[in-house]
Amino acid sequence: MPELLRALVHRNYRLYFFGQLFSLAGTWMQRIAMSWLVYRLTGSTLMLGLVSFAGQIPVLVLALFGGVLSDRYDQRVMLLWTQSLALGQAVLLAALTLSGAVLPWHLILMALCLGIINAIDTPARQAFVVQLVDNRADLGNAIALNSFTMNTARFIGPSIAGVVVGLAGEGVCFLINAASYLAVILALRAMRTGKPEKRKHAPAGEAILQGLRYAYGVPRIRHLLFLVAAVSFFVTPYVVLLPYFAREVYAGGAQTFGFLSAAAGAGALLGTLHLASQRGVAGLSRIIGRAALLAGLALIAFAVSSRLWLAVAALLVLGFCVISVIASCNTLIQSFVEDALRGRVMSLFTMAFLGVAPLGGLAAGWLAEHAGPRATLLIFAAAAIVAAALFIMRRDGYSETVEF
Repeated sequence: MPELLRALVHRNYRLYFFGQLFSLAGTWMQRIAMSWLVYRLTGSTLMLGLVSFAGQIPVLVLALFGGVLSDRYDQRVMLLWTQSLALGQAVLLAALTLSGAVLPWHLILMALCLGIINAIDTPARQAFVVQLVDNRADLGNAIALNSFTMNTARFIGPSIAGVVVGLAGEGVCFLINAASYLAVILALRAMRTGKPEKRKHAPAGEAILQGLRYAYGVPRIRHLLFLVAAVSFFVTPYVVLLPYFAREVYAGGAQTFGFLSAAAGAGALLGTLHLASQRGVAGLSRIIGRAALLAGLALIAFAVSSRLWLAVAALLVLGFCVISVIASCNTLIQSFVEDALRGRVMSLFTMAFLGVAPLGGLAAGWLAEHAGPRATLLIFAAAAIVAAALFIMRRDGYSETVEF
């Protein structure tokens, strides 16, 4: 395999990679179609924030429980169950929309159901990657390629969704997403993995506390998790406000919305290719600090842009920086964490990345209703820059004595 794709030499990872690529494209189609459907039905930025909040808040509440399950049970079997349930959710959402019976509260409920599924699925999926590569030296490349699949899908999915919504409506996007889950289910069933190692398990409450104490007690992991949470809260909520910018600022429709989303996805795709070319973890903390700082500046550029080409350029940079922070933090944490606590620590990463995001989305939606979308993004960008500066200062404070 070329150096950039070296993790694909492992059969199980190769199955997982291509299954995820198809499934995540469908997921992004559903995400874009749902956001557009909410805004079409309500015309409210607050409702956009509420649907985003409903879809991701379960991760904040339940991800630690999902991490405990991931450390106790066969992660492949867990993923088969969660992916099957997600398929059922997509089918129901498609049926409601295609029948013309869909209402805003249906979308909130459907987003909540998928969020609950993801709260169990995501920690297991993050921890499962380690089992898919026989050589731990390829772990960083595998994580970068995971981000590559997510962001390839993020680039392709919105572009297709914009066309499909314009031609056939949102319901067809939901139906395509339902079919895409079959790719992951078939890949998981084709894998050959050993039985999980049997360990003595503490009660669930005590196991959660063990994970919290461990993550907080390791400064490198604690600082990385705090930065991921800050980026998720202050930077990623721009996605919630994209329908407003597409329709009100650039006088476009679903195609413009999909184009803006795809621009961020293209930037993220370039970011993952850059990370996949890295060997080892040396220098990743420097990449993280600089990318977090640049993400805040790119968010400012997007907030003040009045021309579509400038918005696209800002979103390209923003996508590159966000994925550089998130994927690099994932790689470092996976490199540092003990195997016995991997599921619980990755559940904290999931909470920081996906669980905190709905709080930021809800705050952005509320603040946009009162102060305006542009002012909201400028305030959030300033906070992101402060968080990036704090991370850089913390790293510089102990990088002489602690290998980071």
